[in-house]
Amino acid sequence: MHRYLRNLDWILIWTVLLLTGIGMVLIASATHGDALVSGSNRFVQRQGLFLLVDVLLAVGIISLDYHSLKRIALPLYGFTVLLLLGVMFFGHASLGAQRWIQIGPVTFQPSEFSKAFMIVCLAAFLDERSEYLEQWKDYIPACLFMVIPFVLVLRQPDLGTALVFVAIAFSMFWVCGFKLKWIGVLAGVFACAAPVLWRFLHEYQRNRIRVFLDPELDPFGAGYHVIQSKIAIGSGMLWGKGFMQGTQSQLDFLPENHTDFIFAVAGEEFGFVGAVVILLLYLVLIWRGLTIALNAEDRFGMLLATGITGMYLFHVLVNVGMTIGIMPVTGVPLPFLSYGVSSLTTNMLLAGVLLNINVRHTRLQF
Repeated sequence: MHRYLRNLDWILIWTVLLLTGIGMVLIASATHGDALVSGSNRFVQRQGLFLLVDVLLAVGIISLDYHSLKRIALPLYGFTVLLLLGVMFFGHASLGAQRWIQIGPVTFQPSEFSKAFMIVCLAAFLDERSEYLEQWKDYIPACLFMVIPFVLVLRQPDLGTALVFVAIAFSMFWVCGFKLKWIGVLAGVFACAAPVLWRFLHEYQRNRIRVFLDPELDPFGAGYHVIQSKIAIGSGMLWGKGFMQGTQSQLDFLPENHTDFIFAVAGEEFGFVGAVVILLLYLVLIWRGLTIALNAEDRFGMLLATGITGMYLFHVLVNVGMTIGIMPVTGVPLPFLSYGVSSLTTNMLLAGVLLNINVRHTRLQF
């Protein structure tokens, strides 16, 4: 038992715990007004309860051999497709999108869990075909493998999560030998196809791209989120206004301040220094994920760790980018900080998988 604890990646563990702790603090601040009205902060209580459950689940994941995930990859793929189809037929809509399923008192977002499931499924798929991945056309079956869940998520509509699938796939393709020049060709094809793809976007998605280029185009509509977020972050200056002292957040000028725009709350209340601390913690998270991928005992472990790390990195880049106005607004939460039990559970379970891969590698050295 002592050696088992010693073999854990404690840097990764403390990084995740610090991020979740900061997330609880920011959620408490962002939802302070709601707590004053209701007499209790249901957001903090719910997030805290699921955090305890998720920690136990992560411990359970660590105790299993991650190679067992490969054996259930195909059934897991089928389950993922069925789960996303369930959203289409039985899900309920909110904020213009149909992404949630409610079972009793629990509401969850299947597309969040589908990220973790697809990391496992794609890692197993690529591991089986690793000897045949030499030309760009060899990756077509893997792309087709991702098409069904990609389209089902896109139909909800949830463009942010669909793009996460793309980021996961390309991070795994990269370590399998996908060449940079192929990525350049794909980027060129995408650029040429952009006018056609534009016609398939929903109007709200088009507006988000328009206001990304010029937020003042619709300052009280689609551009409102970005404008208020930039005001909040800028007003925090070096040290911030203090805990629960942010005017944009506390006076409800900043929409979705406990979910998608929680980084703006951090910037306003804890300033540039607080924002940098959070970004440094994410840098450590990515560093540990890449280290675990490089040291994995086999290709399947390497692909798993790469996919997980790629997902974390994409989430951070897109979420932070949209809050400061250098990325279009998408519903991509900030890992471990944004409120959302589905997102938190997914991120904690994947952190458990990373720890599992590291433990199995470290044990080989004794």
